[in-house]
Amino acid sequence: MSRLYDNVEPAVIDEDMLKKAVEEQGPKEEAGKIAKAEGIDFGDVLSLRLDFLNVLKIDNLWEFTGLTKLQLDNNIIEKIEGLDALVNLQWLDLSFNNIEVIEGLDHLTKLEDLTLYNNRISRIENMDKLLQLQQYVVAFLSNVEFLDYRLVDQQTRNAALEKYQISREEMLHNEKQADIKQQEEERKAKELELHKAAYVELMNGPDLFEQMYSEDSEEKFVAICFQVFEYGLQEHAKRDEEVGQFWECVEEAKKENKEMGMKFINEFMVTKKRLLQEMLQITDQKMLESKVNDYNQQVSELWDKLMGLELQLVDQLEEVVKEFERNMEDAVSNFIENVQSHLANCRELENIHHEKMMETAIVTLEKVIKNELDDEISDDLKMLFVDKDTIINAVSSSHDVHLMKIDNKEDDIITHINQWLKNLMEKIHQEEEITRNRMRVSEINHLIDHLRDEIYNLEKPIN
Repeated sequence: MSRLYDNVEPAVIDEDMLKKAVEEQGPKEEAGKIAKAEGIDFGDVLSLRLDFLNVLKIDNLWEFTGLTKLQLDNNIIEKIEGLDALVNLQWLDLSFNNIEVIEGLDHLTKLEDLTLYNNRISRIENMDKLLQLQQYVVAFLSNVEFLDYRLVDQQTRNAALEKYQISREEMLHNEKQADIKQQEEERKAKELELHKAAYVELMNGPDLFEQMYSEDSEEKFVAICFQVFEYGLQEHAKRDEEVGQFWECVEEAKKENKEMGMKFINEFMVTKKRLLQEMLQITDQKMLESKVNDYNQQVSELWDKLMGLELQLVDQLEEVVKEFERNMEDAVSNFIENVQSHLANCRELENIHHEKMMETAIVTLEKVIKNELDDEISDDLKMLFVDKDTIINAVSSSHDVHLMKIDNKEDDIITHINQWLKNLMEKIHQEEEITRNRMRVSEINHLIDHLRDEIYNLEKPIN
């Protein structure tokens, strides 16, 4: 039977409860200590037991996205909720709780085994109602193979699907439409990210013009915005291609340099093997010292070769970086000039529009003064048409705002493209080249130290 909690303190599924449960059910001994010290990513947990904990409300499980098995039986849960994020759940036990309504399972499309045995659902006197609820589960969670410890036979499944066919088809249709809508939103978001990367977002339409004129439309103005938009995407693709070619060139230079370095190291290893074998056979101290000197000389020559290669690579990459930076500066400069040219045309259109607006305003003012205006105008507009200075100031202020919006868009594009170039070159100079060079020099020195330690350790017993 379901559990009562008159004398039981309800528990909450919180961070502490989840951590404790994961640790208790996770790896033991040394592996468990390591996991506890490093912390466990809830997203990696596949199975979780939260039974016999007096849990009243299902909550805080959104991080367990990889969970396939969840045990919540023998609690005091009244409502199925908080499971939306558990999209990979295959096994769910909610038996021996106080659940009255089957709900909150819509997102569990992979669920194969569901146990709701001994809840308030199962205490319904009308067995037809209980059967109806069971059929509902089977129809709407079509992957469920086991319900309340029993295998769902094909006859039961067919009866459930037939009974709820219309409702199920409506649900599937709504889910499909929701998926289509989500995919479209994701596509638009991805497209917008591309446009932002090209610094021409919202230029493929009348957005800038509509910011200036709430309901007006101007084909030439919008056409210029489209030209900036198309040009921005083309230049973004060119920049991406050139950046990709640059990294390919860098990696090719590194690869060639590494292969040459490995050739020197392999040649040294052959010499090293020969010298060490000879030293192991020598008993005369002076001859041994001579061989050691030869070995150290070979090590020094190897260091010279490897450091020479590194200096050669540094010089080579420096030239490549300089040429790339010049090309990128030219590309960015051309891009800015082109954008400025197009937006200058937008300003010219705005100036023409402003002149027309001013003429229209003056004519309208004269008609208002002479009471010759055919169309009725609102009280707000009447306040503008008091005198010539007022109407001129109003139209000029509107013109200034429009020009400012064009200026802001231009500044935004120029600022972002310049910042992109700055960040890219800083990354190349600092993160890629300086860091790489230091690591390579360190690797060479460690190798040389190791080779010298080898001969030192070989000499020690003899001395």
